[in-house]
Amino acid sequence: MPLIVRLLIPFALGYWLSYVFRVINAVVAPDIMRELSLDSSTLGLISSAYFLTFAACQIPLGILLDRYQTRTVAASLLLFAAIGSLIFALAESSLMLWAGRGLIGIGVSACLMAAFKCYANWLKTEQLPLINGLQLTSGGLGALTATAPVEWLLQFTDWRGLFLALAVLSVLIALLVFSMVPRRQTPPHIHSVGTQLRQTLTVVRTPAFYQLAPASMLSQSVFIATQSLWAGLWLQQVNHLSGQAAADLLFISAASMVAGFLGLGLIAGWLNRFGISTQSVSFSGMLCFLLSLLWIQWHPEHASPIAWAAFGFFGTSGTLMFAGLAQQFPVSISARVSTSLNLGIFLGAFLVQWGMGVIIGFWPSGSSNDYPPEAYRLALGCATALQAASLIWYLGCRIRTQASKAVTT
Repeated sequence: MPLIVRLLIPFALGYWLSYVFRVINAVVAPDIMRELSLDSSTLGLISSAYFLTFAACQIPLGILLDRYQTRTVAASLLLFAAIGSLIFALAESSLMLWAGRGLIGIGVSACLMAAFKCYANWLKTEQLPLINGLQLTSGGLGALTATAPVEWLLQFTDWRGLFLALAVLSVLIALLVFSMVPRRQTPPHIHSVGTQLRQTLTVVRTPAFYQLAPASMLSQSVFIATQSLWAGLWLQQVNHLSGQAAADLLFISAASMVAGFLGLGLIAGWLNRFGISTQSVSFSGMLCFLLSLLWIQWHPEHASPIAWAAFGFFGTSGTLMFAGLAQQFPVSISARVSTSLNLGIFLGAFLVQWGMGVIIGFWPSGSSNDYPPEAYRLALGCATALQAASLIWYLGCRIRTQASKAVTT
C-alpha cells in the first residue's frame, strides 16, 4: 500500500468522525430536548462542552505531538471519544450529557493536528497541499453524514442508538490509526516542556499572531457554533421547516463546506501567483461569510438554499489563516502556531454556542421547549455582530501596519 494512502485512510476517518460528533447535535437536539426536558441554555452548555474540552487540549496536544509518537497520541485519545459517546448514549441527566460530550471533545482533539504533523513528518513537501486538502474534505464529508443521513437513520433508531454506534466506530478507527500509521524515529533532541510552553507563549504575543488570528478565531467560532447546533433549530423554529426539510438544507450547507475547503484553497494558491496573499483571500471569504449571515437573517420567513450554501462555502474561509500564520513563523514551532490558533477557535466556539443558548433562554418556552423566533434572531444577530467586529479588528491592524511601514520608509 502506498505510504500516502496508508496515512490518509486512518486520519481521514478520524477527522470524518470528529465532524460527525461536532455537527450531529444540530439534527438530534430537538429529540434530546424533548426526552430530557432541557431548556436552550442547558442544551447550549452541553453541546458546547465538546468545544471547551477540545480547546483545553490544544496546547498540551502540540507538546505531546512533538515529544511522542503521533499514532500513539491520536489512537489513545480516540478511546476517550468512545467512552464519551457511550456515556452520552446512556445519559439520563444533563450532567451525564455534559460529561459525555466533554470526553468526546478530548477524544477527537488530535484528529486534524495529528494528521498534519504526521503528513509533514512522512511526506514530501509537494505532496502536502493535496493530502491536506483531502484531510479537510473528509471533515466536510463528516458534516454531510451528520445531516440528512442522520435524519434518515432516526427512522430506524433513536439518538441513543446513534451514539452507541459512534462509540464502536471510535474504537475501530483508533485501532486503524495505531496499526496503519508508521512509527517515526524519535528526534535526537527534544526541548523540555517548560521551553516548549515558553515558545508557545512567544507565538501568541507576536504581532503576526494577535493581528491575524482574532478574525479567524471569531469567524470560525461563529460558523462552528451555528452549524453544529443552532442552524438546525433556526430552520425549524424561525423558518418553520420540518425536521427532514431542515436536515436537507443542512446537507446543502455541509456540501458547500466541502466545496469551500477544496475551492478556497485552490483559489488562494492561484491568486498567490499574482501577488495576492493568503490572508487577503481569507479576509475576503470571511467578509462574504458575514454577508451570508446577514442574508439568512434578512428574510427570516424564507430559508434560501443559496444563502445556506454561501454560509457553508465561505464559513471555511477562516481556516486559510492556518497557512497564512504558519508562513510567519519558523517550521520548528509551526505545530504550536496551529494548535494556538485552534485553541482560540474552539474556546470561542464554546463561548458563542453557550452564549447563544443563554440569549435564547431569556424568552419563555412552550410546553415542548420551543422558543419564539425573536429569541433565535437576537442570538444569531449577536453572533453576527461578533463576526463583524473581528473583521474590523483585522482591517484596523492591517491599516496600522501599512501606516507604520510608510513612516519607516
